[in-house]
Formats: sequence, structure tokens, C-alpha cells
Amino acid sequence: MQHYGFSGYDSDAISFDWSYIKNARDAYIRRLNAIYQRNMDNSNVTTMFGSASFFNSTENEEDGGFIKVAVDHDTTTKYYKAKHVLIATGGYPELLPNGGDGEDDDDDEIQKHAITSDGFFELDELPQRAVVVGAGYIAVELAGVLQALGTDTSLVVRKHKAMRTFDDMLSDALDQEMQRQGIVIYRNTNGVKSIKCSDEHFNTNEEDDDEEEEGTGKKKVVLNNGEVIPEVDVILMATGRLPAVNGLNLSSIGVMQEEKKGYVITNDYSETSVPNVYAIGDVCGKVELTPMAIAAGRRLADRLFGGAEHAGAKVSYDNVPTVVFSHPPIGTIGLTERQALEKYGPQNIKVYRSKFPNLYYGPWMVEAEDKPKTAMKLICAGKEELVVGLHVIGMGADEMLQGFGIAMKMGATKADFDA
Repeated sequence: MQHYGFSGYDSDAISFDWSYIKNARDAYIRRLNAIYQRNMDNSNVTTMFGSASFFNSTENEEDGGFIKVAVDHDTTTKYYKAKHVLIATGGYPELLPNGGDGEDDDDDEIQKHAITSDGFFELDELPQRAVVVGAGYIAVELAGVLQALGTDTSLVVRKHKAMRTFDDMLSDALDQEMQRQGIVIYRNTNGVKSIKCSDEHFNTNEEDDDEEEEGTGKKKVVLNNGEVIPEVDVILMATGRLPAVNGLNLSSIGVMQEEKKGYVITNDYSETSVPNVYAIGDVCGKVELTPMAIAAGRRLADRLFGGAEHAGAKVSYDNVPTVVFSHPPIGTIGLTERQALEKYGPQNIKVYRSKFPNLYYGPWMVEAEDKPKTAMKLICAGKEELVVGLHVIGMGADEMLQGFGIAMKMGATKADFDA
């Protein structure tokens, strides 16, 4: 564990060095960036660093293109045309909850005093007390990391629990385990109303104007249901992500976007509403997972450049396995039990469940009820018991799903799993 910043194993004074893991992580990301850039260079790909946008070339024919790039560290603007154009700009974390526009004072305070997942590894030290706002992947993952490292962590969810779209077995088991680990969950809050900093002379008790906390840098989080969380060092907003389309000027060439958040609308072949302009990955908002974007890119490249045998190549968004690196991790693929009941009817569904302590904890001299549990659910449909949903939470769930995902993609039945 010394590679992760822990020391003191030869004594009872085990400690954790946040700066060690932060610097190691930053170095790892730099190495990855260098590897990708080297691969691009070796493939004779020309890389332009700058801000790109589309424009209607019919309005400015002399520029000779319909993509313009404002080059970084330069005053020049370059123009390009291409037979095929791919939009793969990804997404970015949404800071303001509930689609706030940042124009009122509360939104301004949230922007000023909160961070997103992008700022997590920019922290100079491990906070003593943190509030994570959100109910999805990033929220539960980072809340688990902070709590495990010793931060007093609270999780704020808009409704009754986190990961609500997952199978109830997963979300309920995670909810129980997060509480067992000491994470305080604020429920049915409808999100954050405001954040105040002690340096701005806020009251830690809204009903007592005489009690002020001054100059500590601590923050007070006021929720929309009236609850207040005082004495907070870091507030991390993980309420969602948005497509990175600002500044692309997509409307100038007619690329259609989803009205609410601006995701680029594509068909099954990654084609936008404009011929020869394509989009893949998080900018489309279909399945926002890195392996999914890679698969979509490969299928698109096969279809455009792979010859006649790949003319119909397209990525499948069905039965996509996904992992949540919560504490403990979650692996899931296919339909939830509720979705399966709605699709096939209760008479055509059979559900298999199991819950047990992982063997890793077998030798531990603790009570059985105190050992972390693994829970599994297999949802089968029809007489042949086709596996239409598989859900696991517990140690190793992330690795288990690798094989289970392939099996389900191949149409495995319960009998296949029993073989």
C-alpha cells in the first residue's frame, strides 16, 4: 500500500499522504497523455491545439473551409475542409444543480465555493469534512474514496437514495453499506440551495443570528428542504454532466441537438443530421462510458474505411456492461427486475438471488453479520430462461462482469450458467 501513499506498517501509526497519491496520479496521467500523443504521431496524425468551430462556408467562400481553428499560443485562425468530420468532444461536469444559469446570488456562491470531479485531484490536502452532492456514479465513487481515506463525508441526494435507476438490490445494498461505513446521507433534499463561506460571516444556526463563525474558511451548505450542513471544508458537486458543445457553433451548419442539454442527435450509425458529419461518445449522451465511445469509433472507422464487408457496421447499445467503483464495487448488465417485469410480464420472469460474505473475509475473526457481503441477482425470461439481467455488488464485482458480459451478449441461459 506504500505505492498509494500509506506508511507506518511497522508501527501502530499508519498514516496516509494525500500529496503522494496526488502526485503519483498526476504523473500517471501525464504518461498516458504522452503515450496517446506518441501513437498519434506514429500514425502520421496532424494535431492542432486550439478551439474549433463550424461555420457556414457559403457565407465566407474565400476562407476555403467550414471548420475554423483558433490556434493556441498564436493569433492565427486556420480553416479546414474534410470529406468526413467527427465530433468527439466529450462532456464536462455540471457545476450548478437543476440547470442553474449562474445569474442569481445562490448560483454564484455555489460556483465560487464548490468544486466538481475535475477539481478532486487539484485539492492540496485531504479535507477533514466533505459534502458530495449527487446520486450517480461519480458521486458514490468519490464519497466512498473520501470516507475510506478518513474524511468525514456526507452525501446529498435529491430524492430517497443514490443510483435509483439501477436494480433495487444494488441501490439498496449500496445505501446500507455506505451508511455502515459512516457516510451520512441527506435524503429528499431537492439539491443544494446555497453555500456560504465563514469568511463571509455566516451563521451556522439559521435560527440564531448571534452565532457567527468567522475567518475559518469553513463552509455552510443549505439544502432546498431546509437542512443545513455546517463546518464543511470541501463541497463536491457531482450532479451530472453536459456535452462539450459550447463554441462549436453546430447550428450554423444544421447539426441537430437535443433541446434540454444540447446533446448531438445521431442515428444508429453515428450520423448527425448533416451528411458526412458524425458524432460519438459522451457528446451524444447515449451510453456515457469510455469503452462504448471506443467501440463506436471503431465501428464508424470500419464502415467508412473498411470496405464493402463493413458497410453495415454499427455499434450496439444493448446489454452494455457497466461497473461502478463504489465501496463495494457494482457490476451490472441488462434489465433491472422492474424493467424485466414490464417487458416480459411477471408470469414469464424468474429471479435468482444470492447473498453471502466474500471468501476473502472468511478467516476474519469477526461476527458474520459484520463481514462485508456480496449480493447477486440473475433475471431470466421465458421457458428457456434467457438471462436478461445480471447484477452484482461486492468485492470483485467489477472483474466478474468481464466474463458475464460476454456470456449475456452471446445469449446465455440459466442452464449455461449452471453448466
